[in-house]
Amino acid sequence: MVEIYNVTVRYGTRSVLDAISLKIEKGDFIYLTGQTGTGKTTLLRLIYMDVLPDRGNVIVDQYSSANIRPREIAYLRRKVGVIFQDFKLLTDRNVYDNVAFTLQVIGAPQKEIKAKVLAVLARVGLNHKRYHDTLTLSGGEKQRVAIARALVNDPFILLADEPTGNLDPTVAREIMELLESINRSGTAILMATHDYEMIKSFPHRTLMMEDGKFTKEILPDAFKDGEPLS
Repeated sequence: MVEIYNVTVRYGTRSVLDAISLKIEKGDFIYLTGQTGTGKTTLLRLIYMDVLPDRGNVIVDQYSSANIRPREIAYLRRKVGVIFQDFKLLTDRNVYDNVAFTLQVIGAPQKEIKAKVLAVLARVGLNHKRYHDTLTLSGGEKQRVAIARALVNDPFILLADEPTGNLDPTVAREIMELLESINRSGTAILMATHDYEMIKSFPHRTLMMEDGKFTKEILPDAFKDGEPLS
């Protein structure tokens, strides 16, 4: 699904990612964790090819960073869902239209758009608020809209960049439970987070990052034995 081979990304003279490799299979749930500036967000951006490597190669489905054409990136992104910490909702559109927009830009038929949007809003528990202005929603509801928008194209992987970072603990747990449900249905999830307590509550394979490298891997069973995240 996703293969990252010996990738280095530089911003100026600084290496943000330094010769990293990672393989993500169908149904995986992987955390990326570490301090701010360790390269977590850049790694996510590599997968939807918002950033291309200076060295190495990224393969997502049949697309390779070594030879992908600019017009092909839009097709790749139909297969990859992205969830941001700050939601990135369109404030001039209601809930339904925020989710529908993803399908409208690819020219999907109106009947298909309606069916898919209503189905995905039901999945995230927001069908009853489909015509609400996004500015009236709580933080947790906004994140559910963002998740619905990321899911509406049936992506094989969700990239989640600190999706619980702006939420209170109770709402954050609800969002994690939703992501767990999505993962159980077969969608792979790669999630950047610095919320160690959340990782311990919802344990999955965890990759620690520091200075653009993976420094430690913790498998889910290790959390039962009190494995520290350090």
